[in-house]
Amino acid sequence: MRYKDRDARRLALDSARNVTKRAESSENEVLAQELDTLGSKLLDVETRLTEVERVIRGLESAALTTARALEQVSSHWDSVYRAMRRAE
Repeated sequence: MRYKDRDARRLALDSARNVTKRAESSENEVLAQELDTLGSKLLDVETRLTEVERVIRGLESAALTTARALEQVSSHWDSVYRAMRRAE
């Protein structure tokens, strides 16, 4: 009788271990899928960031060009005002 109880307990423990292994395997698969999804999203974000940085460089260049043009316009208006004062 003792052997039967021991065998039943051993069988129950083996079954529990198998279930645990399957659950761990399933959990690992889910984690791997989530990591893969996050990796894809991270690559998308990096691609978008690269595009944003390119746009920012373009905007900075345009701002510099605009500042130079405004400086020239200001210089021309200064010349106009000086000429008007001389005429008076």
